[in-house]
Amino acid sequence: MLSIPGRRQSSFCDHLSRRHFLRIGGLALGGLALPQVLQAEASLTAPRDRSLSHKAIIMIYLSGGPSHQDMYDLKMEAPKEIRGSFRPISTNVSGIEICEHMPRLAKMMDKFAIIRSLYGSPDQHASDMCLSGYPIGSKGRQDNHPSLGSVVSKLHGPVDQAVPAFVGLTTSTRHAPYSNPGLPGFLGLAHAPFQPDGDGMANMRLNGVSLDQLRDRQLLLTSFDGFRRQAETNTTFRGVDAFTQKAFDVLTSSRLVEALDLEREDPALRDRYGRGSSAPAFGEDAGPHWMDQFLMARRLVEAGVRCVTLSFGSWDRHGGNFERLPEQLGKLDQGVTALVEDLHERGLDQDVSVVAWGEFGRTPRINPGGGRDHWPQASCALLAGGGMRMGQVIGSTNRLGEVPQDRPIHYQDVFATLYRQLGIDVATATIPDHSGRPQYLLDRGEPIRELV
Repeated sequence: MLSIPGRRQSSFCDHLSRRHFLRIGGLALGGLALPQVLQAEASLTAPRDRSLSHKAIIMIYLSGGPSHQDMYDLKMEAPKEIRGSFRPISTNVSGIEICEHMPRLAKMMDKFAIIRSLYGSPDQHASDMCLSGYPIGSKGRQDNHPSLGSVVSKLHGPVDQAVPAFVGLTTSTRHAPYSNPGLPGFLGLAHAPFQPDGDGMANMRLNGVSLDQLRDRQLLLTSFDGFRRQAETNTTFRGVDAFTQKAFDVLTSSRLVEALDLEREDPALRDRYGRGSSAPAFGEDAGPHWMDQFLMARRLVEAGVRCVTLSFGSWDRHGGNFERLPEQLGKLDQGVTALVEDLHERGLDQDVSVVAWGEFGRTPRINPGGGRDHWPQASCALLAGGGMRMGQVIGSTNRLGEVPQDRPIHYQDVFATLYRQLGIDVATATIPDHSGRPQYLLDRGEPIRELV
């Protein structure tokens, strides 16, 4: 544990000085406890320009598998037991219709692209495919491949040493595969996501210390000067590995804490995004309806993060599909449109890509419980920003929404596109594995021509 010395001290059997210090609770890197240190060494430079010096991506995982034919691919000519009770509405792009419960998206369709012919994921309740392009396989989670965020961390590194390249906001669930924020696979813990953890974001605050006190930089910098001198001379700290050093670099800056401090935002903007709760949606074991995550993701990429992942909602609707989805679709509609509108207003739409999708679609036929079951044969995705061509629908499914019909798009095609927008060519880029053998980022796939 790393600590910041204060005035009072006592001695323990290891002969290290134990003084009054401030601890940070609930911060994790790759799921491991980090040295609990005070966020202190803030940059004293002038406010940063709103344009980014880097490309970034926000990945929204819709845990449980969203119903493609109840969101973006309504089949009004199909029999009643297929089409359900939702009605389509027109959008601001001629010829494109989406679900009536997403009116904000309909008014902004020119800033989004929909893929209706997504395929390639197995019947697995896990975020692995959506965050890496690989399902759970014989080698474990993501078949031991790195997630997109981990790849970007490895190939591009941090924009600023005080800000991690990859942050996972995904909340914990009992079903662990839902709460994978993007694992590093064979790249190891050095490229795992940095995770603000604990009960919501409350634990990001220092126990007993307000953010106002945190911003008393003179006092904090003085404390850190003493701490650094101790760290440099104490043999205990000489064995600190790269993983812990990375944690120290990140946590001894206030930039990350400031990015996660939503109180700095205009209340009107926060209301536009919505607030929500970190509690699981509908009390089920899945993602939350936590609107703050969308705003937090935007603040993080502005602070220098290259990839942010989050989970949203409970989409495993085996029953009560048409009772639960209106509320959930409305919340997703509000959060994702507020995010994309905010990116455009800040001039970040060319630099920040957004993708929202789940692990598979739902059965075309409604079951006796009024729900839809797992359907890996066809799914959907929503994309925005990143300099991609928006205002379009790519692909289609057949009359009943069973299988891709026109322009089938594999999950890895989407990843190839996202990597391209981040400046990574999947045709040539490789990463060495544990044995030193170069590994391509994807097994297949190429950038989607309609988007790039």
